[in-house]
Amino acid sequence: MEYSERLKKLPVQFFANLVEKVNKAIAEGRDIINLGQGNPDQPTPSHIVKALQHAAEDPNMHKYSPFRGLQELREAAAHFYQTQYGIEIDPNREVAILFGTKTGLVELPLCLLNEGELMLLPDPGYPDYLSGAVLANADYRLFPLKAENQFLPDFKSIAKEQVEAAKLMYLNYPNNPTGATADLAFFEETVRFAKENQITILHDFAYGAIGFDGKKPVSFLQAEGAKDIGIEMYTLSKTYNMAGWRVGFAVGNAKIIEALNLIQDHLYVSLFPAIQKAAVSALTEEQTCVVELVARYEKRRNALIAACQEIGWKVEAPAGSFFAWLPVPTGYTSEQFAELLLEKADVVVAPGNGFGKFGEGYVRVGLLVDEDLLVKAVKRIGKLEIFQ
Repeated sequence: MEYSERLKKLPVQFFANLVEKVNKAIAEGRDIINLGQGNPDQPTPSHIVKALQHAAEDPNMHKYSPFRGLQELREAAAHFYQTQYGIEIDPNREVAILFGTKTGLVELPLCLLNEGELMLLPDPGYPDYLSGAVLANADYRLFPLKAENQFLPDFKSIAKEQVEAAKLMYLNYPNNPTGATADLAFFEETVRFAKENQITILHDFAYGAIGFDGKKPVSFLQAEGAKDIGIEMYTLSKTYNMAGWRVGFAVGNAKIIEALNLIQDHLYVSLFPAIQKAAVSALTEEQTCVVELVARYEKRRNALIAACQEIGWKVEAPAGSFFAWLPVPTGYTSEQFAELLLEKADVVVAPGNGFGKFGEGYVRVGLLVDEDLLVKAVKRIGKLEIFQ
């Protein structure tokens, strides 16, 4: 039995390989500090868990959900965008419920692109963006995110022929892996660029709640005209520590939303209704838990940056997300430095080249352990005397 050519072309799952290395080191009995992961370490807030428990006891929740999700959840998503960002969303035409936004990110090229058509993807970027292109038999080109441009794309530097051919572009701010954020002016520029060149925009707003130094991340849909040319995807995984629950949604352009809903009509009957009820609770009830979570990540960020400076590692503090993007010392590739830290310091980081060509020269560190472990990890690295 042969696998399909489509399956054979899928990229190697970067995070699966990283997890395998970590598990091997742990199995050897080593005291590993894992800073390479992207999995929230805190529990889901108790009121959300209780909402699931209550809903799961209702026999009506044990039946098939409506194909396009509970009306209550679509209304909750619209309510969330109104209260958080001042954006009016039609719950009936402008919301698609997703099995986590990873699913939506992979589905969208299948909805909008024919074989061989072009999409533009950020480099460095979330590796699974490539999966959607491959599964759709679409073509893709990468545009660089560079430190000198605050890890924002320079639209003018993208080759003219690529801009003319492209049908779809992915953006992601706060950014994984760089921790960079984007302001409203950038998204207004994005709308102009997309309209001039007839390119659809998908903004991955996975870390939308996590901004530091008193600055709340901006939604792409806050830019005038954004709904004309794009959508935004929002996951509950990061904002509410619901990674394993697999629930998110897309909002924005009604035609694109209908495309997502249509493909999901054929792939799924929507999420377990009790999870949808819990998601309603998350989106519509008191948001103190989110404020506390962001404060926790900021405290961890500050501890990490201070510890790095203490050992002479010159790093920039991330403006958002729960990642730090740290430069590799001279004389090492990203892969070599990550291997050194694992073998000599029992510290796991994600090598930047796993996120693309322009990720070379960096490692990604997750702010997903407590401050004492972050500081302990950096002290172990300091003992290698690389930064002396």
